[in-house]
Amino acid sequence: MSSKEAMLGRIRSALTDVTPMAPADDVAVDWTYGQRPPGASDDMLGLFVERVEDYKAVVSWVVPDEVPVRIANALADHDVTSAVIPAGAPAAWHEAVAAAGIAVVTDDPVLSHAELDATGGVVTASRVGIAETGTIVLDHAADQGRRALSLVPDVHVCVIGSDQVVSDVPEAVVRLQASIDERLPLTWISGPSATSDIELSRVEGVHGPRTLHVLLVNV
Repeated sequence: MSSKEAMLGRIRSALTDVTPMAPADDVAVDWTYGQRPPGASDDMLGLFVERVEDYKAVVSWVVPDEVPVRIANALADHDVTSAVIPAGAPAAWHEAVAAAGIAVVTDDPVLSHAELDATGGVVTASRVGIAETGTIVLDHAADQGRRALSLVPDVHVCVIGSDQVVSDVPEAVVRLQASIDERLPLTWISGPSATSDIELSRVEGVHGPRTLHVLLVNV
C-alpha cells in the first residue's frame, strides 16, 4: 500500500460516522451571489478611497463638469508632457489636455512599444471599482483603449464614477458579466505597479505605471 492510499484510507475511516450532506445544505448562507453582502461597509465609497490610497495611489473627488480640467491638472501635477488618450474617450478630455500644453497622443494607428514607452502618461475610463479590495477593473472598451495603454506609460490617470463602485468581488463580477460575455479582456488594478524582493525593498513601476491617480466622479 502506498503512502497516498494509507492516508486516504485513514480519512475514510475517520469519516465513517459522519452523515453525508449535500454541500448546498451544509452551511446555510442567506445571501445571493452578486448582491451586497451582509456586514458590508455603510460608507462604501469611503472604504474604496481608503483602500485605493493604501496602495499609495492618489484619489481626487471631482464633479462631472470638472472632469476634463482635472484630468489635465492631474497630468501636469505629475510632470507629464505627453499622454495617450483612447479614441473612445470624451472629446472634452482630449481638448482639455491639449489646452494645458500637454501633447495628446492617439493610438490610431497602433503605437509601437517604443512610442508608447516614450509617452509620459495615459488617461482611461474604467468599468467597475471594488471597495473591499481597492481594485479598479478595466474591460478595455473604447473609452479605455487596449491593455498595453494602461500598462506601459509611467502615469495612469483613471476616471471612475461613484456609481461604478461596488462592495466586493462577487458584486463586481456580476457587473462585469456583459464584458465577460463579449470576451473583453479584463485588467484588475490595485494601486500603481509595485514589487519587492526578499528583503522587502519596494520597487515601483516594474510591471506597469509607477503612479496611479484616480479621479472619483461624484455622480
